[in-house]
Amino acid sequence: MKRTGILLLTALAVASCGLVRRTPPYQEPEAPVILPLTDSADIARSRERAQVVMDSIARIQSGARATAGGSIAAKTEKPVTPAVRKELADELLDYAKTFLGVPYRLGASGPKLFDCSGFTSYVFREFGYDLPHNSQAQFKESRPVEGFGDLRKGDLVFFGARGSIRNIGHVGIVVDVDLEHGSFRFIHASTSNGVEIQRSTQPYFMMRYMGAGRILPES
Repeated sequence: MKRTGILLLTALAVASCGLVRRTPPYQEPEAPVILPLTDSADIARSRERAQVVMDSIARIQSGARATAGGSIAAKTEKPVTPAVRKELADELLDYAKTFLGVPYRLGASGPKLFDCSGFTSYVFREFGYDLPHNSQAQFKESRPVEGFGDLRKGDLVFFGARGSIRNIGHVGIVVDVDLEHGSFRFIHASTSNGVEIQRSTQPYFMMRYMGAGRILPES
């Protein structure tokens, strides 16, 4: 039964991925100008810990991270160690969770309001990655994740739009992966509850899953 569930989810994902178009028919509106968030003590500590991890990665990477106008994927000749990659993913997710409950607003880029790609771009920007405020563009510029078995914490996951599931219209960040049951949890800015964590096994997301992309360095 467990194997059947995994095969069903994989089939749905593969079928959906075959419909992906990597030209951007979906455009989210420009984000409003919002004053930056005053750091809390928890966020400040998270940033300090993240900086330690980023310094370690910088010593390993042979290429520089992207800046505005460049590729969002880190350019490396050698992969970082699995331990460093895991620590970076954990720090990124800890930071993302500080925004749980922040309300949704179409076009908002945070920190007091978010839409889906505004949330992912805001979180990754804190760790040195400049993602566009557009879910289709984030899909296009991230490194493809070949299959469910390769999915990792910190990866981006993409879903079809409400009006057309053939086109990407939603994005979130993987929190954890359950290989045994063929599912994952992800944090995202939902239209109903704002920033929250949900499971991929919910029918709405199962039918709209279109694939995953990687921003964090390989390990």
